[in-house]
Amino acid sequence: MYFKLYGLWFSINPKLYSIVNKVIYGKCQTDRLGKYTLDRQGKNTIYTPPLARLIEQLQLLPGVGPKTAQRLAMHLIKRPEKDVHALAQALIDAKKQVGLCKVCFHLSAEPVCSICRNQNRDRTTICIVADSRDVIALEKTREYRGLYHVLGGTISPMDGIGPEQLHISSLVQRVTKEQVKEVILAISPSVEGETTTLYIGQLLKPFTKVTRIAFGLPMGGDLEYADEVTLARALSGRRELD
Repeated sequence: MYFKLYGLWFSINPKLYSIVNKVIYGKCQTDRLGKYTLDRQGKNTIYTPPLARLIEQLQLLPGVGPKTAQRLAMHLIKRPEKDVHALAQALIDAKKQVGLCKVCFHLSAEPVCSICRNQNRDRTTICIVADSRDVIALEKTREYRGLYHVLGGTISPMDGIGPEQLHISSLVQRVTKEQVKEVILAISPSVEGETTTLYIGQLLKPFTKVTRIAFGLPMGGDLEYADEVTLARALSGRRELD
């Protein structure tokens, strides 16, 4: 039995050829040794069915591939039963209890999140972000003391996401009804992010001051390794030296 790779022919035994053939046509998932776990019919060939299902579910997590899923599954199997039950219960509780704040749409286990309830926050400033992860990142800086508004994504016509699918109408209502003096746009400078920033900026300018966070060179970065867009933003966002 012969197998062609990069224009060269290799002689392999029929069993190995069968595995390679399945790998090539996407009929199985492979690990480092070339072994496979489940084919498209769900037939288990290496792991016992419960373990195979666990590995398959772990691969649904972002950034988790077959090898990482296998390592996590093996780790969980070795843990005491009470630890596994605690993890499972934490997942169930988080799914059932964590929702969105009805004011800013940040993740919260209460109808109104702790940030919106905090009377010590600057209620005249709202920072607009695309995702709750951005709120967490900004809170870690301990520099911003205003409120937030989470859009729930960015405008992306290619993905069928328009302004109607985001929390933009509620943002306009907040700005017009509350005494908001400044709105800060803190959205990543991707194509979708720029589209969202420009759209919201034009929408809110008649009602309040609209600013956006500065983009430029990171601390410790070298000019020679920065791309043209980053350098252009750094130059346009320059300020007087204190």
